Amino acid sequence: MALCCSRKKFAGQGPFSVADISVNPMQARLEGQLGSLAFTFLSTQPHVSYAAVEKGELVVRTTRAHLLAFLTLLRDDPRYRFEQLMDLCGVDFPVRVERFDVVYNLLSVTYNRRIRVVVSTDEYGAVPSVHQLWPCATWWERECYDLFGVLFSGQPDLRRILTDNGFEGHPLRKDFPLTGYEEVRYDVERRQVVKEPVSLTQDFRDFDFVSPWEGMLTLPGDEKAHEVRQGMKRSGS
Repeated sequence: MALCCSRKKFAGQGPFSVADISVNPMQARLEGQLGSLAFTFLSTQPHVSYAAVEKGELVVRTTRAHLLAFLTLLRDDPRYRFEQLMDLCGVDFPVRVERFDVVYNLLSVTYNRRIRVVVSTDEYGAVPSVHQLWPCATWWERECYDLFGVLFSGQPDLRRILTDNGFEGHPLRKDFPLTGYEEVRYDVERRQVVKEPVSLTQDFRDFDFVSPWEGMLTLPGDEKAHEVRQGMKRSGS
């Protein structure tokens, strides 16, 4: 919950002191309304498996089978009025059976509040397209398909949007090689752009994340001084 701090000077207590910490009433009222919506969804919508206020925003998890009906309810019901789809994106969790989350960020202009609706899927389970509810969703569904490989049933234009049509794989998956599978370069002799397999494919690896300063005995530019120190150690001086 957001906190509003006001600072005042006090003699003998340093330059500043926290004099008052009060809750922002508008933020508190908004989070109260969102919490009420979360309780309503959990108690009236059997397909909703999770609903909570996270960082001032309502997050609801539902199923693919009930996605269209639930989003239609959120858009058209006068109690909710989430008229606008602000964004649609994907998240990859490779260790899960249903490794992908598809996230819908909605905005209610009428009530000035937001909701995040989340559904899970795998590489083969199609998520119902919402382009009939919000035509702008076509762009984001194509992007989610291109970068994650998530399928959308009922989408009449499900094709790549950021990578070219001959691209192999989906680059935002966690197991996608950092170097990719192909490299594109200009061949001077052939005078054309050519595609070639990457000769040094970098597989998904575990990194130690050690700071570059840890374990570094010689700083860049200090090589000669390091050699002198090593020579002194060997000579025993």
